[in-house]
Amino acid sequence: MLQLDIHPTGRHFLQIPGPSPVPDRILRAMSLPTIDHRGPEFAGLGLKVLSGIQQIFKTKHPVVIYPASGTGAWEAALLNTLSPGDHVLMYETGHFASLWNKMATKLGIATEFLAWEGRDEHLPNAGSWRRGVQAELIEARLRKDTEKKIKAVCVVHNETSTGVTSDIAAVRQAIDAAGHPALLMVDSISGLASADFRHDEWGVDVTVSGSQKGLMLPPGISFNALSPRALEASKSAKLPRAFFDWAEIVEMNKTGYWPYTPSTNLLYGLSEALDMVLGEGLENVFARHQRWAAGVRAGVNAWGLPIQCADPAVYSPVLTGVITPEGVDADALRKLIHERFDLSLGTGLGKLKGRMFRMGHLGDSNDLTLVAMVAGVEMGLKLAGVKLAGSGVQATMDHFAGHPAPLPRKNAA
Repeated sequence: MLQLDIHPTGRHFLQIPGPSPVPDRILRAMSLPTIDHRGPEFAGLGLKVLSGIQQIFKTKHPVVIYPASGTGAWEAALLNTLSPGDHVLMYETGHFASLWNKMATKLGIATEFLAWEGRDEHLPNAGSWRRGVQAELIEARLRKDTEKKIKAVCVVHNETSTGVTSDIAAVRQAIDAAGHPALLMVDSISGLASADFRHDEWGVDVTVSGSQKGLMLPPGISFNALSPRALEASKSAKLPRAFFDWAEIVEMNKTGYWPYTPSTNLLYGLSEALDMVLGEGLENVFARHQRWAAGVRAGVNAWGLPIQCADPAVYSPVLTGVITPEGVDADALRKLIHERFDLSLGTGLGKLKGRMFRMGHLGDSNDLTLVAMVAGVEMGLKLAGVKLAGSGVQATMDHFAGHPAPLPRKNAA
C-alpha cells in the first residue's frame, strides 16, 4: 500500500539554533529565475551582496563568499594562511571549537588546545563547555612562545553547542599585550547578524561564518572576512588549496563575478536578507536578540533548571542551552516534544549528548514564537515527569510584557 507523508496542520516550530526559519520574502527572492552567472545582470547582484556583507561583518576589507557550508569556510581559513606543521593555538569552548581543532590536525597543522581547567558541579567532565574564552590564558601562553612559533589563535565567537559568547576584543588585546604576531581567526558562524561582531575594530584577521543562522538563509553559502595581514599571510602559506584559494576569488569579485559557478539563487536570498537586516539596522537586530534571549532565560530560570552557560556575562543572544536533571535523557525529551507538539529543539553535542538541549531564539522569530517554544518545552518537561519550580511560560510572558519591543519606525511619506 502506498504510504503518504502526513504533515501536521500549522507551521512547524523550528527552534534549533540554526538552520533558522527562512522568512517568506527570502524564499520568494530565491524563487526568481536563475540568470547567467557570467552576464551583466549577475555582476550587479554580485557587487551588491559583496558590499552588503562587508557591512554585516563591519569591515572595509574583502569578504569571500563560498558555495559551501561553514565547515568549508573553516577549512578555507586554515588553508589560505598556514603551512604544514605550523603551530596553532585553539581554545576549547564546545563541540564546534573541538571540530575546528580536529580539522586542523587532519590538515597537518600542529594544534594546541587550551581549556578552562576547573571542575563544574553540573557537568564534571565538560566544565570548559560552560564558559567562554579566557583571554588571560591565551596571553600567558603567547608570552611563553618567545620564538614566535605560534602562527595563529583560533577561537569561537558564539559557541552554538553551548550558548556561550566569548569576548573577541579581549582575545585581540591579549595577543597584543603579549607582543605576539599570531593571526587571530574567529568562528562567528552562529553569531553573525545576531550578536555584535566587529571584524575590523576587534582586529580579527579571518572571520568564518555561514548563511543559515542570523542571516536567515538556508544552508549552502559561507564566508571568510579577511584582513590585510591575512591576505599577506596567504602569499606564503604552503597548505595546498585550489577551490578555496582567496587570490583569484578576491580578484574576480572586484567586478562582481566568481571564478567558479556560484550559488546564484542563494545569492538572491542573501541580497534580500541583507536588505532586511541592514534595513532594520544592526544595532536594532542585536538588541532584539538580547531581549528575546532574556525572555527565554527567564522561563528556564523559573523552571529551576541550570542554564548551560555558567557565566551570565557571556550568555548568548542566539540560543539558550538547558541542562536536564540527572536521569532525564535530553534526547528522549526532545523526541517527545517533537512528536507531541511539532517543535524541534537542538540536541546536546559531543560531551553534552543526552545531558542538555538547546532552545534557539534567532532570526525570523517574534515574542509569540518564543512564548510558544517555552510552552512546548514546559509541556514536554511535565510529560517527562520533570518537577519544575514554577511556570516558565508565565515568566517569559511577564518578561516580554514588561519589556515591550520598540515599535517599528514608519517610513516618511
